[in-house]
Amino acid sequence: MLRRRRPRRRRIRVRPIRGWSLNLLIPNVLTLLALCAGMTAIRYAMADRFEAAVVSLVIAGILDGMDGRIARLLKAISSFGAQLDSLADFVSFGVAPALLLYIWTMSAMHSLGWVLALLFAVCCGLRLARFNTQIGAELPPYASNFFTGVPAPAGAGLVLVPLMASFEFGSAIFRSPILNGIVLASVAALMVSRVPTFSLKRIHVQREWVLPTLIAFGAGAAFLTTEPWATLLTVGVVYIVSIPVSVLQYARLRRAAEGLRKLAPPQGEAGDERG
Repeated sequence: MLRRRRPRRRRIRVRPIRGWSLNLLIPNVLTLLALCAGMTAIRYAMADRFEAAVVSLVIAGILDGMDGRIARLLKAISSFGAQLDSLADFVSFGVAPALLLYIWTMSAMHSLGWVLALLFAVCCGLRLARFNTQIGAELPPYASNFFTGVPAPAGAGLVLVPLMASFEFGSAIFRSPILNGIVLASVAALMVSRVPTFSLKRIHVQREWVLPTLIAFGAGAAFLTTEPWATLLTVGVVYIVSIPVSVLQYARLRRAAEGLRKLAPPQGEAGDERG
């Protein structure tokens, strides 16, 4: 008798998720969350909930600072992530602050107020495009710890300083369209300028400074939860003061590098004398 062959059962092979795919996923999820926070700020602004809008932008800034650092820790830096981060930054730190300020006070200037809001958003886009073109470019050692111009998150924070000051002090002076227009135009110019500003991405904390740094961050978090607007204003003032300091530091490092280059012997001179 002929035996009937049993049909072979297909074994379902479960392919485990590779570690590198998760590594790429985590930073991009944080970037998308930052984008969602920026869009939520626009929604709150249209509902005249300006304090909630600023809080959403602060959350977007925190997430934006986390995604790059986590990507470097997980060794998950990719061109896709860099482009996604720039697009999210343009919405969260270019479009959202401009719309927020226009709805809050700049609409009183009608067309001029809209032009200034557009100017800020355009300069933010240009600044991010210039940053993308510099990815992978070789920089001199003295320029590695500096940005060219004010970065987008810092620019968004600076234009919101009058708004946060109005929350803290309750004065109508800070709601002046003229004052906010000057701030918008000035920050927009700083974003596309060649002014060197400090970059915190490559700063390493020495071992003996780890504990004081953690204590400082803990104190800052405590102040942020109890006195948010005063804390954010303090951070904004400190950053404004750091801009001229960064310019002087950059110039000093550049002069030192040029002096060492002049003292260095020309190439090939050391090999002229043979023993």
